Amino acid sequence: MRILMIGDIVGKPGRRAVQSLVPGLRSEHSVDLVIANGENAAGGFGITRETADDIFAAGVDIITTGDHVWDKKEALPYLDQEPRCLRPLNFPPGAPGNGHYTWGNVRVVNLMGRVFMNAHLDCPFRAMDALLRELPPAPVTVVDFHAEASSEKQAMGWYLDGRVSAIVGTHTHVATADPRLLPRGAAFVTDLGMAGAYNSVIGDDPQDVLYRFLTQMPRPLNVARGPMRLNSVLIEVDEANGRARDIQRIDRVIE
Repeated sequence: MRILMIGDIVGKPGRRAVQSLVPGLRSEHSVDLVIANGENAAGGFGITRETADDIFAAGVDIITTGDHVWDKKEALPYLDQEPRCLRPLNFPPGAPGNGHYTWGNVRVVNLMGRVFMNAHLDCPFRAMDALLRELPPAPVTVVDFHAEASSEKQAMGWYLDGRVSAIVGTHTHVATADPRLLPRGAAFVTDLGMAGAYNSVIGDDPQDVLYRFLTQMPRPLNVARGPMRLNSVLIEVDEANGRARDIQRIDRVIE
């Protein structure tokens, strides 16, 4: 089985990159399942029904999210209605939506880190333990761990190695050069990167970001324009034993 996992989709440029590239990537690499993080899809912050529909229509099968999932109020009822759009599993009980979804014989899990993020979330390590303990085993399990600290994401990779097929990091919007197979068969990369404007600061207009850094004054962040890039990894998994066979970066730029 071949699974394409795409980094955080940032605003309209990110959605356009997905619309332009995913159909071709699916065909070129014989992709069976596409997963993308969509928590920044709506104007750079949050997700709506309309932006999720755009992403699904482009060929993405499952959308994961993270700390910006609630930035648009429309997300609250939508996540209860659309099981293919996930929120992190380790939100406290009562949060709208679900933290996992089973697509055929693949279980997709969305987790969120706590280091430099929301320390009030439940422990992502224990939340994953509980899920693996309570649900019947799935032939293939992949995890999007939405976290700030590289150390926390790498720790999760080692923690879940041998129990899931793949652990990928999201959130920083910066693609890391460390895709690898861990010793017990899990594919891992610290961060997928993003789908968004190439000439940007993690998807945003550089001038808006520079103003904040130089003046320490508030200023709205606008999604950057211009050439687009898409960061992703392609993971090949042996469905018979759930172990990953290969993980490779697939990065594209659209002028």
